[in-house]
Amino acid sequence: MEYRRFGRLDWEVSALGFGCMRLPTTNGNEAIDEEEAARMLRYAIDHGVNYIDTAYPYHGGNSEPFVGRVLQDGYREKVRLATKLPSWKIEEPEDFDKYLNEQLERLQTDHIDFYLLHALREKWWRKLNDLSVLDWAESAKTDGRIGHLGFSFHDEYDVFEEIVDAYDWAFCQIQYNYMDIDTQAGTKGLEYAASKGLAVVIMEPILGGRLVDPPERIEALWGEAPTQRAAADWALQWLWHKPEVSVVLSGMSTMEHVEENVASADASGIGLLTDEELAIVERVREAYEELCPIPCTQCKYCMPCPHGVDIPRNFDIYNQGAMYEKPDHARRSYGFVDEENRANACIACHECEDQCPQMIPISDWMVHVHEVLGEDAPYVCDLP
Repeated sequence: MEYRRFGRLDWEVSALGFGCMRLPTTNGNEAIDEEEAARMLRYAIDHGVNYIDTAYPYHGGNSEPFVGRVLQDGYREKVRLATKLPSWKIEEPEDFDKYLNEQLERLQTDHIDFYLLHALREKWWRKLNDLSVLDWAESAKTDGRIGHLGFSFHDEYDVFEEIVDAYDWAFCQIQYNYMDIDTQAGTKGLEYAASKGLAVVIMEPILGGRLVDPPERIEALWGEAPTQRAAADWALQWLWHKPEVSVVLSGMSTMEHVEENVASADASGIGLLTDEELAIVERVREAYEELCPIPCTQCKYCMPCPHGVDIPRNFDIYNQGAMYEKPDHARRSYGFVDEENRANACIACHECEDQCPQMIPISDWMVHVHEVLGEDAPYVCDLP
């Protein structure tokens, strides 16, 4: 395993971190397949991964208790553990202790090494700041329940810079990959945070799996590279190439993912890619931008929909048809979605849009998705 400096801290983090949001499940629901997931997590730790990331809502609240169980038998001492304050649930100052203490119990530990204010957007940052979250965090650091404070982020760059400048953070977590160089914090935010001494944790390195198994047009571009890599490995190596990146989180859902990503991390390094290889990544980005219309990462923050719409599934079917240039397949898949969960069940209440990290105009897209994929849609209609 390759290790990298974690900001200004006197500690080195594994190039690969284990994100516990997309663990294998049973029956396609939030129930974690604990036997397989435990095998995967301990394999990663045994092969050098020392950064484990979870959060209060992951897997419907099941992720933290699961991680707490897996980190018994000496595994807790082998890693640094990160989890997150559920920012959207905080209504009064007493809630800070309420949730942190619950998380400590769930995780079966007396301290969180890296604690994040989760999914900061401007409105949640304002609310938490008004409730003196930073003063509270200082007290939690003093009493030992928190080791270091950071935040994860989903908003525009100007908000990111304001938050970075507001406190002596140890680290931040941003969505970043070769498609998101100008999205949210973007490359500008990565470089700004690193210049301030913050460690930068990367989430969504392969955009929720969207950068894996590319269509022929993208595969042909990768085939022109002097060094042949799998599409996921290209995405990871592009990140590890950058000195500002501290650790890349991967939400792995199979043992094959774990084994492949550990091998990728073993082969990683700052400045690894050549100018020719970087140019090919640029060409791939341009090609994908022409293919993928909806920037949904399947994070499911928009769920549950109060009216039953399965928002991520509708978006995924639409995007798959567009990106893989298979509209017929997308329409067949849409036909398997229960009628009450289809896009046309949306009543444009806009509740989901307040929760969407990508700031997608979901209600507008739902109308279009059904127009294109519904049974009354023209069969030859292209997916724009």
